[in-house]
Amino acid sequence: MADKTQALISILKLQPVIPVLVITDLAHAVPLARALVAGGLKAIEITLRTPVALEAIRAVADEVEGAVPGAGTVLNAHQFHQAVAAGSQFIVSPGTTQELLDVARKSPVPMLPGAATPSEVMALREEGYEVLKFFPAEQAGGAAYLKSLSSPLAGTLFCPTGGITPDNARDYLSLSNVICVGGSWVAPTALVEAGDWDGITRLATEASRLSA
Repeated sequence: MADKTQALISILKLQPVIPVLVITDLAHAVPLARALVAGGLKAIEITLRTPVALEAIRAVADEVEGAVPGAGTVLNAHQFHQAVAAGSQFIVSPGTTQELLDVARKSPVPMLPGAATPSEVMALREEGYEVLKFFPAEQAGGAAYLKSLSSPLAGTLFCPTGGITPDNARDYLSLSNVICVGGSWVAPTALVEAGDWDGITRLATEASRLSA
C-alpha cells in the first residue's frame, strides 16, 4: 500500500490543479489532452460519465506524450478494471464501497477514494489510505471545513474537488492537508467545442502557476 500511496502522491504533486474532464466527443480527447499538457497539467482525470470515456482514456494514454491519464467517477469493480485496461494510471472515485476497496487492493494502480466526513476518512485510513478526494468540496463545507479536519485527522492529505474555481482554489491550496485540487474550469465546454486548444493551454498555464 505504501508504494501505491507514493505513486499517487507523485502524480498529484505534478501540478496544483488536476483537470476533471467530461469528454463527449472522442475527437476532442487527444487535442484537449495535448493542450493541457502544453500548459503544464500532465495528470488528467477523464470521468466515466460518457460512452466515449474509456476510448478517450485509451487515446490519451497511447497518443499524448507526457500525459498521465486517470479515470474518474469510477463506481464499481467492473469500471475499475475497464479503466486500468484502457491505460489509466490512477483511479478516482466520488466515494467508497467494499467492492472498490477489494479490487483496488489487488491492483497496482493507485486509487484516490472520495470522503466527506470524519468517519469516512477514518474508515479509509484503516484501509491504508492516506490521500483522499474531498468531495463535493464546496457543498460539503469548503476550505474552512477541510481546515478543521487537519488536526484531528493529521497525516491525511486531500484533493478537494467539486465547486473549485480560480477564485477559491487558493483557499484550498493554502491548507497544510491539501496536496492539489481538482477542477473543470481549465477545459470549459465552449472552448472544447470550438476547438480553441490555445485558449485551453492558456487556462492550463494559469492553473499550473496557482499556489497558496
